[in-house]
Amino acid sequence: MPLIAAPARQLACARCGTPFECAQSGDCWCAAEPYRLPMPGSASEDCLCPACLRKAATETRAPE
Repeated sequence: MPLIAAPARQLACARCGTPFECAQSGDCWCAAEPYRLPMPGSASEDCLCPACLRKAATETRAPE
């Protein structure tokens, strides 16, 4: 019997409010990104949209 993929979650970016989908099964768009960020520490912040994730990664890597 073939496995059935879980439906994608419909989310709004925790930072900018842009709607996007999270596949949750490892097939999400973020799995293909070349960088990883720690999950947000705040319980009120969920996944980020592609633009905000890339911006956060750039800010994290910026020299001080």
